[in-house]
Amino acid sequence: MNNSRVPKPEWLKINLGSVKGFQNIENILKELNLKTVCKEANCPNRAECYSSGTATFLIMGGICTRKCKFCNVKDGSPKSLDIDEPKHIAEAVKKLKLNYVVITSVTRDDLVDGGAGHFAEVIKEIREINKNVRIEILIPDLKGSEDSLNIVLKAMPEVLNHNIETIPRLYELVRPEAEYNRSLEILKMSKAIDPRIKTKSGIMLGLGETREEVIEVFKDLRKNSCDLLTIGQYLRPSEEHYPMSEYVTPEEFEWYKEKAEEIGFEGVASGPLVRSSYKAWQLYND
Repeated sequence: MNNSRVPKPEWLKINLGSVKGFQNIENILKELNLKTVCKEANCPNRAECYSSGTATFLIMGGICTRKCKFCNVKDGSPKSLDIDEPKHIAEAVKKLKLNYVVITSVTRDDLVDGGAGHFAEVIKEIREINKNVRIEILIPDLKGSEDSLNIVLKAMPEVLNHNIETIPRLYELVRPEAEYNRSLEILKMSKAIDPRIKTKSGIMLGLGETREEVIEVFKDLRKNSCDLLTIGQYLRPSEEHYPMSEYVTPEEFEWYKEKAEEIGFEGVASGPLVRSSYKAWQLYND
């Protein structure tokens, strides 16, 4: 399917939310020189989340060292880390009066620890401002390093999220620099290191997968100690990105949700506009 020529179905209409709330977050981000994955990845829920006073902070710059075929974040050679970023994130959390924060990053294969120390520093700074804030981190695979994962988990986030993204058959085409089993291992290691920290992952539909293949991914995630799951529709960012195969209906997303719950996930968010951090606080609290 060439989704640039096929009109989006009714169920993919986006709630634009309040312009006032949207602009408030934009102003704070600009003032503190911060990025959000909402903007960098062109998330369809950006206006809705901004308007409700939430955002997913994107740390370590806006340039990724990998070139996944589904992602709208720029790739190339990243700049050096901003040592003031952790304090600025904490300040933004305070100004926005957030109770639940999601922190993600570009992949930084250029760094020895993959950016684990920077994640830990961000968590530390947020805790110093408000120890009651719940923190979810959405991390890259850290090249499968247990040492790097340890650094992040010692900072005690409430949720460790790492996305599986798609079925193993499509990895070479969609995320050629990643490894399916390595991503599973990150979740398994996280639970082994600290069972108190919830583990979470997400998968996109509409890339050409079959139902049977998706269910196998669900089973693999549960076998590797994944607690929470998000399931959403892949939307092709541009003609240069991997083509979309189909628009998955809301009824199908509900079917996948029921199957995932049967397999044993503690919480499942499934729908066309669901993304990794969309209403993350609700999934954590359910």
